[in-house]
Amino acid sequence: MTDSSNSKQQHIRIGIGGWTFEPWRGNFYPAGLSHAKELHYASRQLTAIEVNGTYYSTFKPPTFAKWHGETPDGFMFSLKANRFATNRRVLAEAGDSIKRFVDSGISELKDKLGPIVWQFMPSKQFEPGDFEAFLALLPQAVDGRTLRHVLDVRHESFATPAFIELARRYGCVPVHTDSEKFPAIADGAADFAYLRLMRSQADVPTGYTPEVIAQWAQGVRTWTGGERPRDVFVYFINGAKERAPAGAMELIRQLGIALPKAEQGTTQALF
Repeated sequence: MTDSSNSKQQHIRIGIGGWTFEPWRGNFYPAGLSHAKELHYASRQLTAIEVNGTYYSTFKPPTFAKWHGETPDGFMFSLKANRFATNRRVLAEAGDSIKRFVDSGISELKDKLGPIVWQFMPSKQFEPGDFEAFLALLPQAVDGRTLRHVLDVRHESFATPAFIELARRYGCVPVHTDSEKFPAIADGAADFAYLRLMRSQADVPTGYTPEVIAQWAQGVRTWTGGERPRDVFVYFINGAKERAPAGAMELIRQLGIALPKAEQGTTQALF
């Protein structure tokens, strides 16, 4: 692989949502793999994981530090912000919840801290004034580490240039969702892209067919190429979730992304 190829793949992160899912055991994970070793294993087959647990619960600094220690160099976590910050009628009142999440210890992930995902309910409509008040509350950094924010909006009212312009003004990026239920919103001028692919089919071994994955791969190449290579995060998530790891690994294969070599004795240590 050339130096230019290595440089380009540093901009690409591909993964799944979480790492504890019963159907992945004996499917994605080797039979008999200790549950405590699942993150270790998953992080060497993929290059990123989106954490859903932080949406529902508050984690402490030692947990984030542990995740950092179990994963290889270059791996990244996207964290869903706690739902108390976004599931509210008046978003302008979310300041305390935002601060509580950002100060919960996420900086312990260090260089493995990827974008923070602010997920809104499907019923939450775009109200420009209140939404801008929310965006103004989002911190730009924590413990000296720059934060990147993505907005997972799920109501059709957000599918408007006014929303994209507002997000861009505050340095935020809309989630581009491939789903039958939610709008697909993208900002072609953003500094990075964040994709959630939610149409996996149970009867397709890789969830998406290799031909469709090839189309996404070409999009990734376009985004990360040219005079302004930009980061892209792609997560195979929801849909036929049991197929998500295979889909992510197929995209990694098609893009020729090199994964960390297994350490000596890793196989024995996993069980």
